[in-house]
Amino acid sequence: MVSPGLKPIYLDNAASTPIRQEVKEEMLRLMDWHANPSSTHSFGRKAKSILEASRKSIAKNLGCLPAEIVLCSGGTEADNAAISLALRDLKVKRIITCPTEHHAVLHATDKWAKAFDASVVLLRVDAQGRPNLQQLENLLADGIPSLVSIMHGNNEIGNLIDLKEVGDICHKHQAYFHSDTVQTVGHFPMRLDELPVDFATASSHKFYGPKGTGFLFVSRRLKVSSFITGGAQERGLRGGTENIVNVGAMAKALDLAYQNLESERQHIESLKAKLWQGLEEIFPKAYTNGLCGSSESLYTVLSVSIPELSEDSMLLFNLDLKGIAVSGGSACSSGALQGSHVIAALNPDHTDPVIRFSIGKDNSEEEIDRCLAVLKEMALQRA
Repeated sequence: MVSPGLKPIYLDNAASTPIRQEVKEEMLRLMDWHANPSSTHSFGRKAKSILEASRKSIAKNLGCLPAEIVLCSGGTEADNAAISLALRDLKVKRIITCPTEHHAVLHATDKWAKAFDASVVLLRVDAQGRPNLQQLENLLADGIPSLVSIMHGNNEIGNLIDLKEVGDICHKHQAYFHSDTVQTVGHFPMRLDELPVDFATASSHKFYGPKGTGFLFVSRRLKVSSFITGGAQERGLRGGTENIVNVGAMAKALDLAYQNLESERQHIESLKAKLWQGLEEIFPKAYTNGLCGSSESLYTVLSVSIPELSEDSMLLFNLDLKGIAVSGGSACSSGALQGSHVIAALNPDHTDPVIRFSIGKDNSEEEIDRCLAVLKEMALQRA
C-alpha cells in the first residue's frame, strides 16, 4: 500500500493529462458566458466571438485556416468523422491502415467500410512497428480510390511516422491521407499548411486541457458535408450547440502547450532517460518496445518489456497498490483484462510483461526515483 503522506505517482499521461491551472481558471471565466453562440442578440454574439477567437487561436498554432478546424467531442469522434466522410463524400473504395492503430481508427474503419461496401487493407509492420511503405506504394499504384489512415504518434509504443513522407506517397497516387495526431498535437510543432495531410484529429485532454473536446482538421481542398445533422453549426458539418467553456479552455491549453513546448520537452526527455537508465540497472533483461528508445518516438512514452516480472500476473494492480499509476498490455496478459493488439502486431508470440510509462510536465525526478525504488523492491522479492 502507499505509505501515509506519500502522494501517488501518475505516469499515465498518454491516457490523459491533468488540466493546467491556467486552463482551469479560463474555464471558470468562460462559465459566465452562458448564451448560445447561434443566438443573434448581444449575449449570443459575445459567445460567438469567444468561440471564433478560440478557433482562430487553434488554427494559428497549427498553421492552418480557422475554417479548416471543425470542433467536436474528441479524437474518437474526429477519427470516425474523417473515415466516414472519406467513404461517403470522397467516394473512396478502400481504406489502408495499420494493425497498430488506435481502436478509434481500427473499429471505425471496420464499421464504416462495411456500411459503404469498401475494402480494408492492413499494412505489414516490422518488429519495431514501422509500417511497410513499399507495400503502401504498391497498393496505391493500382489506382483504387483510397484513404490511408496512419497515426502520427503511437499511443502505446511511441512510434512516430514522417507525415510528409507518407502524405507525399498518398498524394502521388491521388489517395487521401488521414492521420490520428492525438498524441502529437501540443507536443510537437505542426504546420498543417505545409503538410500533405487531408484529415487530422486532436483531443484536448492529451495536452493538459479538458476532456470531451477536440477537433477535426479538414483540408480546404476537400468538399465534404454534414456528419452530424440537426443544426448549421461548424459550417454545417457538425450540428449541435458548441461547448464554449471547453473549446475556450482547449484553445488556452494548446496555446500554453506551444508556449512552453521546448522547456517542458527537455524536462520530460530528461525524466524518460533517467527512468530507462534505472530500469536497465534493476532489470538487465528489460527491453523497449517499438521505437520508444530512439529519437523516432514520442518523448513522452516509454514502453518496456520486463521478463524478470513475468511471474506477476497482476503487475499493474500491484504497482497501483504501491501508488504507481501506469498502463500495460502484452500479447498475453500483464495485469490487464486482455493483451495489447499493438504488441501482438509486433510479435504475436510476445509473452513478457509490458509497462507503458507516459511522462508529463508535472512529473519530477523525485517521482522517478520513487517509482524505480518500488520496482527494485518488487525485483528483490522475486529474486
